[in-house]
Amino acid sequence: MGNNYPTPHIACKPEDFAKTVLMPGDPLRAEFIAKTFLKDAVLVNNVRGIQGYTGTYDGVRVSVMASGMGIPSIGIYSYELYNFFGVENIIRIGSAGAYSPDVRVRDIVIAQGACYDSNYAEQFNLPGTFSAISDYTLLSTAVESAKELGLRYHVGNLVSSDRFYGDPEAFSAAEQPLAAWGKMGVLAVEMEAAGLFMNAARAGKRALAICTISDHLITGENLPAQERQTSFTEMMELALSVAVKMK
Repeated sequence: MGNNYPTPHIACKPEDFAKTVLMPGDPLRAEFIAKTFLKDAVLVNNVRGIQGYTGTYDGVRVSVMASGMGIPSIGIYSYELYNFFGVENIIRIGSAGAYSPDVRVRDIVIAQGACYDSNYAEQFNLPGTFSAISDYTLLSTAVESAKELGLRYHVGNLVSSDRFYGDPEAFSAAEQPLAAWGKMGVLAVEMEAAGLFMNAARAGKRALAICTISDHLITGENLPAQERQTSFTEMMELALSVAVKMK
């Protein structure tokens, strides 16, 4: 590609990444995780401001890199990490909006699967509808770690939406999409997990999504942006615990 790097979006060598990568959406959250939790963290990528770091946690080599927002963005970075940089496990860590009355703000949702309104699966030319699910080893390890850490968590479906702002005039009632997903037991909405799960499946790699509830689409409760960036420490520690166990 003319730059001596495997891809145009990640400017380092494959060996600069650990086998497990934690992937928040926000580059500043990636920086916060690296500087707060990782020992001897080194900035290995900063193309387009998408910060990636590698260091150690409890003596185990771990990387953290931002994904940006939406399935197309995480689709690019996860594809490159899996297929060009030798990464085996990607754990998305991010915020989500709750659909369920049983889920509270600041609770953790460990995604068993991800519904989607995206057409990302069209590229695989499948003769049906793909079920985007997480890797069971990562999932079961995360549940085990959540119990050990004494966290309030839920396991179930997310929905990955291509739209942050829906057009309420397109529906008979603004809450109709919310009500429809909630009736099917979906716990929360975010924008990346389904694309990550599909890329992992196609590459024969592992993926998981762990989300902290930042706002509640039933009660209207929400966290400010600054608190989202720096206060989701339980989710971060949970993901790091999984990374250590996957060594």
